[in-house]
Amino acid sequence: MKKPHTPTKIIYLCVGDKCKQLGNKELAKQLKEKVKEIGLKHSVEIVKTECLGRCKFAPVGSIQPANEWFHQLNPKELKKIFSEAIEEDDA
Repeated sequence: MKKPHTPTKIIYLCVGDKCKQLGNKELAKQLKEKVKEIGLKHSVEIVKTECLGRCKFAPVGSIQPANEWFHQLNPKELKKIFSEAIEEDDA
């Protein structure tokens, strides 16, 4: 029997209407590619979520299990947050 994949970190990105307009959908795609490229596919997972109901703070996302939330950030800042999360994972 195949063992289920259990990542050590999950980055949730809202791709509801407003967050998607502000770049979260494309960013999720880029981050998934980056995770695969650097060989962390089994320890870090990027998950696109439907609307989280925080549209006035868009774009929004979260890093788990640290329960860190981010909002109103541009794609460059979101990539920086991602890089920091990956560095923690490698430490």
